[in-house]
Order: sequence, then structure tokens, then C-alpha cells
Amino acid sequence: MGAFSPLETAGPLLVWTVVLTFVFLECALIIGLFLPGDSMLITAGVVLAAHATGEAQVWALSVGAMVAAIAGNQVGYVIGHRTGHHLVARKDGKYINTRNLARVSELLHKHGFLAVLVARWIPWVRTLCPVVAGAAGMDHRKYTVASTIGAIIWAPVLLLVGYYAGSFLEDMSWLMPVVIGTLVVGLVLGTIVGIRQYRVEMARPIEDFDVDSAEASAGVSDRKSA
Repeated sequence: MGAFSPLETAGPLLVWTVVLTFVFLECALIIGLFLPGDSMLITAGVVLAAHATGEAQVWALSVGAMVAAIAGNQVGYVIGHRTGHHLVARKDGKYINTRNLARVSELLHKHGFLAVLVARWIPWVRTLCPVVAGAAGMDHRKYTVASTIGAIIWAPVLLLVGYYAGSFLEDMSWLMPVVIGTLVVGLVLGTIVGIRQYRVEMARPIEDFDVDSAEASAGVSDRKSA
């Protein structure tokens, strides 16, 4: 591993800590909007491919990431449910704005179960979906089943893609350190930039978003199109 030997000697514990923390935050709290979740899972898979116990670790971590995602989704739903159909947006915000919240609300209103499954693969929707679903009063059992199925597919797929790509690169010893170094540096820089963007976003003026009004507007649009 050369210059990146600390990644090897740190062991899977560091990878587990980063992955579980990122996955939970991305699925539970608004700050997750600004974290590079998908690239983090792929990077973790590549890094584990360089460890002797990598195969066992990546499968175990897939289960752990699924649990973290499911738990995060439940926390996000509860937070949204306790808002009483009113969510806090940011005026002229890049992500936490009334337009994005309305888009997620309309998606849930029209497609429900399927929308929760699809949301898993769209980074900013993945974070907003649990909160909006809770605020909109989506059936909790239906939401739980959909979000759980999504988590079971999402986390293992990205981790295993990274792991088996890393296993292939192991045959090219000169390339593996370069790939891991690039991915890790990109992940660190992406996290730093994301946290900075989060602070800028949260500093913007507060703007109220009424989920009921958004759903009513969506219903009117449906009737007009019909």
C-alpha cells in the first residue's frame, strides 16, 4: 500500500465507523444531504478489498450498513411526523428549499411505496424522503417495508461493487494505491466541502413549508391533467 499503509494497518474498524456514521446521518438528518454517501460506500468496498479478511468484512458491513440505513430512515420519519405537517425550509437554499420539498411531497403523494424505493438511489431525495413521509403522515408500516427493502438493496450493492472492483485491481499492485488514495482524498474533500455547504445552507433565512398545501396542489394538478 506504500504511502497509504495507514489505511491497511487501521483495520476494518475505521471503515466500519465511517460507513455506519455516514449511512445513518444521510438517512436520518438534514446534514446527510451534504455527505458523499454513495461514493463513501464504494470507497469502503475498495479499501476492504486490500485486507486479508476483506470478503468476510464487506459482507458483514453490508448487513451493518443496512441496519444503519433502516434506523436512520425511522429517525427521519419520526422527526418529520413530530413537525405536524410543517417543515422548515431555507429561503433560496440549494437543497433545503420549498421547491425540493414540494417535489418529494408530490412524488410520495403520487407513487407512495414505489417513491420510497426509488428515493433510495437519488442522494438528496434519499435524505428528504423520510422527513417528508413522516410529516405527510404516510402509513408507517408501508413506509417501513419500502424503506427496508430499499436499504437491503442499496448498501450491499454499492459496497460489493467497490469490493469486487478493488479485488480486480489487487492484481495490479502499482494501481491499487493510486485508486485508493484518489478515492479517499476525494471522500475527505467531499465531506469537508459538504459540511461547509451545510453551514452556509443553515445560515439562510427560515421558510415554512406546509405539506398539506403541497399535497392539495398536487391533487389539483392531477385532476386538471385528467
